[in-house]
Amino acid sequence: MMEIKVLGPGCPNCQEMERRVKQALSEIKVQANISKVSDLAEISKYIMMTPGLVINEKVKHSGKPLPRNEQIKKWIQEEK
Repeated sequence: MMEIKVLGPGCPNCQEMERRVKQALSEIKVQANISKVSDLAEISKYIMMTPGLVINEKVKHSGKPLPRNEQIKKWIQEEK
């Protein structure tokens, strides 16, 4: 099953990233394990700026602005 990590300390942008990921998954009917990573040491293994998005251990996004839903769906479909 696909593994998705939303990286960030829990700020509004991080929460919005998680919401967009869930919405994208729902729209394209893909199941995935979603985990929120808020530990800064763990986040720094992947990115330097939050929020971040990792799909199947591949960094897809870091920092602002947040990716649009269409972009998130594209990344998910690439990793299916």
